Amino acid sequence: MKYVVLIHSNMQPWGHPTIDFTEVGRAIPADERAAMGKEFDELLAELSASGELVTGLALDAPSTARTYRWEGKRPVSTDGPYAESKEQLAGFFVLDCATRDRAEELAAKFAGPGDVIELRPEMEF
Repeated sequence: MKYVVLIHSNMQPWGHPTIDFTEVGRAIPADERAAMGKEFDELLAELSASGELVTGLALDAPSTARTYRWEGKRPVSTDGPYAESKEQLAGFFVLDCATRDRAEELAAKFAGPGDVIELRPEMEF
């Protein structure tokens, strides 16, 4: 079963890794942030080796987004993010896990300072 790990963050300025661009992340000493980064890289290597990591992307700033909505009889586009919100989608990873428990175990490891992690299963149809 595939699961998407959505990373929402309020980064100022926008950048990746998110820990370096959130207020709470910048408050962590640089050596601790580096150790956390190394631990995350090791997690990604482990998931890649096990075949559980399908893909992942860091997303550009919400201000670079283009939104499309259906109005009347045609799509209309506007600049900017989909929703006005303090936290925006910063990136995602797709995992292929045998069980929901395993996906939840892994999703918790993606939570970083200043981030909100959402785990959502793939919709099968």
